[in-house]
Amino acid sequence: MKIAIIGQKGIPAVSGGVETHVEELSIKLAEKGHEVYVYTRPNYTDKNLKEHRGVNLISLPSIPTKHLDAISHTFFACFDILRRNIDVAHFHSIGPSFWIWLLKILKPKTPVVATFHTLCYQHKKWKLFARFSLRLGEYVCCNMADKVITISKGLKKYVLKKYKKEAEYIPNGVLKSEFYKVKEIKQKWELEKDSYVIIVSRLIQHKGIHYAIKAFKKINTDKKLVIVGDGFFTDTYTEELRALAASDKRIIFTGRQTGKILKEFFSNAYAFIQPSESEGLSISLLEAMSYGLGTLVSDIPENLEAIEDTGFSFKNKDVDNLKEKIKYIINHPDEVKNKGTLAKKRVEKYYNWDVIVDGVLEVYQKAVDEKKKL
Repeated sequence: MKIAIIGQKGIPAVSGGVETHVEELSIKLAEKGHEVYVYTRPNYTDKNLKEHRGVNLISLPSIPTKHLDAISHTFFACFDILRRNIDVAHFHSIGPSFWIWLLKILKPKTPVVATFHTLCYQHKKWKLFARFSLRLGEYVCCNMADKVITISKGLKKYVLKKYKKEAEYIPNGVLKSEFYKVKEIKQKWELEKDSYVIIVSRLIQHKGIHYAIKAFKKINTDKKLVIVGDGFFTDTYTEELRALAASDKRIIFTGRQTGKILKEFFSNAYAFIQPSESEGLSISLLEAMSYGLGTLVSDIPENLEAIEDTGFSFKNKDVDNLKEKIKYIINHPDEVKNKGTLAKKRVEKYYNWDVIVDGVLEVYQKAVDEKKKL
């Protein structure tokens, strides 16, 4: 099967849950013998990179601004598909999905699958017009795609209730964790095993990192709060976070980390905190669970769906409640360890990429078969 994947910034993934999702999905598809094309943006992936682990990369230009980057790049991708003999076009995220109607006109015999990752317009970085555009993209996604995939059960229910569309639930996944002893993180940040709790996230307001900083500053502990990640068109918020944490030397910003050093952070953390106001299905959270970390998450449905009974939760946006829960996990190491063991088993059972890619292929085949009947 020849598959074109559209909407992501690119691969290899250096940040972003959608990009990580697309990278793993496309590699697994290629390993199964399928011909996969992933569209990339030159401000994210080197335009000279034409292949990544068996996946074909197509670099197209975009208008590299906060509001036009994704939508312009997807527009060009729709026209590029015209000259390619593909079996399925797979859109990712509701913003890029706005252009599904265009591809339907340009290449009406090509089945379109769309993955609905999150309610993007709830994110505070977007202003009124951008939110309207994202809602429009959601409408097109749910009404015009031949098959819709949601990465959470909550989103599946949302699509059914609002659009009367039966979406396919296929979650995000994670690869088998690789453990590393303390080395680079000690040299660079003076960190030891179990000496820190960790947040791995882009520095964007809806991720709620400011709640974690405020709560942590109120706690008397020798542990450190390590924040791994950087901003994305959010320089003002990033500066606010650094200013908020400036008076507390226990709070460490590492910037974006990938590869071995990120695995070293996960391998040696005491616990993982996810204070987000909204999510789709966080890959960082699943990664933390795969490392057997105890997790403390805001009580939004998407986070609770992921951890079920294998972690801890606090009231969303409530700094005082978060403070008490952080104190609790610090003072109950055995319970944290036991929860982490359960979390690892849960990820291995329900968020396994080998199972996930088979599910996606089933959706592709359904879309192809149904299109042939028309």
